[in-house]
Amino acid sequence: MSHDFHPTVLREYDIRGIIGETLGADDARAIGRGFGTLLRRELDSEGRAPNVAVGYDGRVSSPMLEHALVEGLTATGCDVRRIGMGPTPMLYYAEASAEEVDGGIQITGSHNPANYNGFKMVFRGRPFFGADITGLGELGAAGDWLDGSGSVESVDVMEEYIERLLTALSGVDQAALADMKVGWDAGNGAAGPALERLAARLPGEHHLLFTEVDGNFPNHHPDPTVEANLADLRALVAEKNLDFGVAFDGDGDRIGAIDGEGRVIWGDQLLMIYAEDLLARLPNSTIIADVKASRALFDHVSACGGKPLMWKTGHSLIKSKMKEVSSPLAGEMSGHVFFADDYYGFDDALYAGVRLLAASARLGRSVTQLRGDMPQMLNTPEMRFQVDESRKFAAIDEVKARLTGDDVPEGLEVNATDGVRVTNSDGWWLLRASNTQDVLVARAESDSEDGLERLMGQIDEQLALSGLERGESVGH
Repeated sequence: MSHDFHPTVLREYDIRGIIGETLGADDARAIGRGFGTLLRRELDSEGRAPNVAVGYDGRVSSPMLEHALVEGLTATGCDVRRIGMGPTPMLYYAEASAEEVDGGIQITGSHNPANYNGFKMVFRGRPFFGADITGLGELGAAGDWLDGSGSVESVDVMEEYIERLLTALSGVDQAALADMKVGWDAGNGAAGPALERLAARLPGEHHLLFTEVDGNFPNHHPDPTVEANLADLRALVAEKNLDFGVAFDGDGDRIGAIDGEGRVIWGDQLLMIYAEDLLARLPNSTIIADVKASRALFDHVSACGGKPLMWKTGHSLIKSKMKEVSSPLAGEMSGHVFFADDYYGFDDALYAGVRLLAASARLGRSVTQLRGDMPQMLNTPEMRFQVDESRKFAAIDEVKARLTGDDVPEGLEVNATDGVRVTNSDGWWLLRASNTQDVLVARAESDSEDGLERLMGQIDEQLALSGLERGESVGH
């Protein structure tokens, strides 16, 4: 027996496809067999069967994929702990907090449309991505799977997980927390039931939206990085006169937020708040953000006594870098925030929501005030435009070569960590190739309209030199 995956399904950071078109039960079974085989090859020398935690999100297709995945894992000789439906970070928690668990797989379509689904994986405490995922395809094509007969048990970890989230408030002034009024929007995603239990235990006043899990997402699409999806939360904050609002994506690993005046607090701005809070307790720490983050964040980290580090976009890449440099905090523009000071270093939007309460209380300033104190930078949204798969990385290499050659204009600072980020007196601009789609991503930031226009002109000039142009922006 062998199995060939659809060529679009095995991606850089996870596995994702369209149910009934590019992804189905046979793929899930093959993923289980491949993942289980890799674990067994690492652990057979220890003379024990690997133990894998499995969870799933609220999509209509998730139970079917979960059933097939478990079949694949047990057919390889892995024992499975089914933790049931819940947010992706609850699966990460089940994997990180139990010594006897060797890996974890969450079935989730994240923030993709309702007809998508996929898999996020942890392998012996580290992210499973890139070559790991390609390897599953190679094992499948060769039918190179081990055989065995594993056991299955169902485990309820939600209560334990909620208890762990609440530790973020230990030592925080209870009186300051008791005065807070917060809105929460689960977007009918998998975080809803956990959010209900969490909010019931939090000090202060809490108002919840769309906690009922519905894989058709009837109220709005669960992607908090798109401002239109925050309209319901904004209305709730205004109507109830709340201090701030928090929103989650479909599987609860990305956070979005607005302040009491309805202003969006973008991913890098949230990281500014978290960094200021953390650096007061852990001075000189390295704080990581991706290449799309505002200069204001990197400046703020330095001003608060930290060491800012710009790194590649992608939750798996950031998690790996955190371990490498022992960073206690990292984040991305996309709303993935990673805490490793008093937590496990994975992206957990529920934990990040609780940490926002804690930061506001510890810093003695409301979230609205913290947001208002930030410098007013002018920046573009993330612009994504279609470029042929065969051209996207080559075009970035061409831009890099032009800007790092001998005749580069003076006053340019070029960072090639992930694509090309160019800083000059007007601000900065970025061009990078997406790892998951056939698109280039562009962004620019300045403190003046004229400066922003000049930066956009430089992006367009570099694209033109590579025979490309910035067309209509496309979605995720």
